[in-house]
Amino acid sequence: MTSPDGLDLPALQKFFDAEVPGTGELSAELMQGGRSNLTYRLTDGRSTWVLRRPPLGGLTPSAHDMAREYRVVAALSGTPIPVARAVALCEDTSVLGVPFAVVDYVAGRVIRARDELHALPEEEITRCGHGLIDVLAALHAVDPEAVGLGGFGRPQGYLGRQVRRWYDQWTRVATRELADLEQLHALLTDACPAEAGASIVHGDFRIDNAILDPDDAGTVRAIVDWEMSTLGDPLADLGLHLAYSDAAFDPILGGFAAATSPLLPDRDDVLQRYATASGRDLPNIAFYIALGYFKVAVIAEGIHARYAQGMTRGTGFDNIGAAVPPLAAAGLAALDRA
Repeated sequence: MTSPDGLDLPALQKFFDAEVPGTGELSAELMQGGRSNLTYRLTDGRSTWVLRRPPLGGLTPSAHDMAREYRVVAALSGTPIPVARAVALCEDTSVLGVPFAVVDYVAGRVIRARDELHALPEEEITRCGHGLIDVLAALHAVDPEAVGLGGFGRPQGYLGRQVRRWYDQWTRVATRELADLEQLHALLTDACPAEAGASIVHGDFRIDNAILDPDDAGTVRAIVDWEMSTLGDPLADLGLHLAYSDAAFDPILGGFAAATSPLLPDRDDVLQRYATASGRDLPNIAFYIALGYFKVAVIAEGIHARYAQGMTRGTGFDNIGAAVPPLAAAGLAALDRA
């Protein structure tokens, strides 16, 4: 029984024997993708699961809340939002040393790189982009109270807390001084509007956090990576999704990220699709896009910091630090265009 980095497979076997009766002998592998929490595929030869745990270097602890991720996935089961079935949550750190969550494995296609996306017919790529936005609008239409998430967050003051929170994360993980990041923080603080609404927000919504139908990329089989979900302003999700379409994001996924493909629906198309699907007005959208750039820049710096300390596993981390300055600059440009 060989344990990959970050897992103690014998300890995990004991946990499964108690919490998932009938499980056979487990094997595990670290899955590709993901620049934050570690994600593993587990199988006993009959069933397959996905386990998520915090990274080995926990520099941004509030971004790696396993209980939060598990709770929202469990709550969304039975709603129109496609999610994996929640299986088990372990907050007992004596098992693996950190909390972890287990969900069913969802078979399908995850498109991370641009060449994977461009292998599809252009009309299917368009359907894929539209399908993602339709799911996002549907998520924002879910009544948090109706699914047991009424106390999942504090929507009032969400935007101001986001600006403060991600700047606080910057002070924790920064490996350099960056004037554009400091200026972007100051401008976001000054320009912070009142919330445009309150809903369940995913917090990291992009194409590679979706499992797509293998025969039709326009059909989303599951949205994953809910570690930053909460109750807040839905337009923050939309702004972040648009920030991810900037080529400055490419190094974070190893270069040529699918999210930055020019064949996906452009910014105006995305905004119109979301406005129509959600019935929402889109005030101050430049603020939300700039906030998205700010957030991604800080996340990228955190990943870079863990890489510099030898705390990451897998490949593709060596160029992530180079993405931070262009992302901060793009955030400033988004505000300039407002």
